[in-house]
Amino acid sequence: MTPEQVVTDLIRACEARDLDAVVALVTEDIEYDNVPIGKVFGPDGVLGVLSAGVSQAASQVEWVVHRQVAAGNTVMNERTDRFLVDERWIEIPIAAVFEIRGDKVSLWRDYFDLDTYRSQRQ
Repeated sequence: MTPEQVVTDLIRACEARDLDAVVALVTEDIEYDNVPIGKVFGPDGVLGVLSAGVSQAASQVEWVVHRQVAAGNTVMNERTDRFLVDERWIEIPIAAVFEIRGDKVSLWRDYFDLDTYRSQRQ
């Protein structure tokens, strides 16, 4: 599997709200950094972050990738993460970087504006 395919599979698993599939695509020592919020480490850290937003709060998830590029084991994308919460879509522009080791994500860093999210949650 190419690094780009690993990232695409990870995004699809998030959209499907399949956290078991997400965890299967990350390394035991993954660093997952939602830059304005902070870092977590390991599959349990990823589960903790994603379970709150992807599987509990949102009834539907769409991550629309606008651009994606890969160089070696690094993949970067620009996307809009959409979450249907209480019958209303929350949309967050994201710039992300991923590092792939083998067929798994070892670094996942999402850059976004926290105020853009917060203003839509009011």
